[in-house]
Amino acid sequence: MALAGCGGPVGGDGAKNGVPGAPRRTAGPAAGPSRAERPRQAAVPGDDPAALPGVGARLRAAIPADSGQALVVYGEGRDASDATVVLYGLGGDGWRPLGGWPAHNGRNGWTTDHHAGDGRSPVGVFTVTDAGGVLPDPGARLAYTHGRAYYAPPSSWSPAYQHDFDYVIAIDYNRLRGVPPHDATRPWGGARGGSIWLHLDHGGGTSACIGLSAEAMRFLLRTLDPARDPVVVMGDREDLLA
Repeated sequence: MALAGCGGPVGGDGAKNGVPGAPRRTAGPAAGPSRAERPRQAAVPGDDPAALPGVGARLRAAIPADSGQALVVYGEGRDASDATVVLYGLGGDGWRPLGGWPAHNGRNGWTTDHHAGDGRSPVGVFTVTDAGGVLPDPGARLAYTHGRAYYAPPSSWSPAYQHDFDYVIAIDYNRLRGVPPHDATRPWGGARGGSIWLHLDHGGGTSACIGLSAEAMRFLLRTLDPARDPVVVMGDREDLLA
């Protein structure tokens, strides 16, 4: 597979939002995050503490009813590449933050009509089902595939980008669920883009992916639980509230 940065061809709103699905693979045993990797809880203001903070009715309605985990990417502006990511878990008293981290999104910001090469991250609600990376499985609950042959960036890339794909979590946008992140199948066609992942941050905007620290990625890999149907809710703050 030829890696295309972090956002080659892309597609839609995940398997539960129109992209064909595939049988889920069984993930191996998962270890919980170590004490050192547990982030501080990060809250984002909201009027209703039981609602998903900062997310309006339109996107809330797109979250599957059985989802018990939501990773919200709060983009700082429609044309900005800075973001904050917060993982929420759903309990008897509503959504509660489990951790939060600074992050980066597409270098050109956000779009509700993503196409390959636009340098923008797609706004929407997407399932997450599969993970992988150059490094061995750190104890992921999601199905994990690793190996340099699949994920190592080309040697021609800048040294700053060489560790981007040490860990990746595929965002189910124009891809088949239940296959490794490096699978290049694009149900909606190549022009809609693909290979939009959560991956390691290189300190700036991406092609379309979401960049996070290694500590954050290990925490998410050990915490996102396929039994709880996790989703990513992502966009600039204005679009998230629409």
